[in-house]
Amino acid sequence: MSDRERTSGAGRLTMGVVWVVLLLGLWLWGREVTDVRLGTSAPTTGDVAAVGRPLRVQLPPAIEPLEGSARPERLVVPSLGVRAPVMVRGLDARGAIAAPPYARAGAVGWYAAGARPGAEGAALLAGHVDTESRPAVFRRLSELRPGDKARVIRDDGTVAEFTVDDVQVLARDRFDAQQAYGVRQSGRAELRLITCGGSFDPDSRTYTANVVVSAYLTKYLPGEHT
Repeated sequence: MSDRERTSGAGRLTMGVVWVVLLLGLWLWGREVTDVRLGTSAPTTGDVAAVGRPLRVQLPPAIEPLEGSARPERLVVPSLGVRAPVMVRGLDARGAIAAPPYARAGAVGWYAAGARPGAEGAALLAGHVDTESRPAVFRRLSELRPGDKARVIRDDGTVAEFTVDDVQVLARDRFDAQQAYGVRQSGRAELRLITCGGSFDPDSRTYTANVVVSAYLTKYLPGEHT
């Protein structure tokens, strides 16, 4: 997400409504996340296509989702040099995920109404790609490749380590919230890292795509090892 933007029968019916509202909000966020203020730079973070999995990459098996209610405190992505605080975020007035504030371009936002990193489901972490004057926390997100690691340090001191299995650059005009944010494999603990991508359009003041990195839980460390 760019810093130039200002993300029984009755029981089943209720759950269905909840998911419709959530997916609608995520779809709106996927459209709005690329709205940015016109600034001095316009970096490109990749072609509007799936990066995919390189041939012959051996990925480790998933481990069981973690129990408990620990919340994320920091995100560490060694291959990108990222060590970022995690901020709790919800939905804004438009029903989209609220981005970290502009003054916190080095932080990532966790959608707290969704899954917690390490728990079953897909946990969503969004960060800015740039500001009007400088790069931001996810400026190199599209450089991740399957097999790379992302670690979430939780507030109980434990570490959930995820292995990247997919990197996609999804065109804004064909944005699919389920493809971007939905669980890839049921029963797993998954992680999504999300930012703006494609190229910057100075006329519409938007980016043309979103970078979506998918990862899954492969290791648990009982104390902080980063």
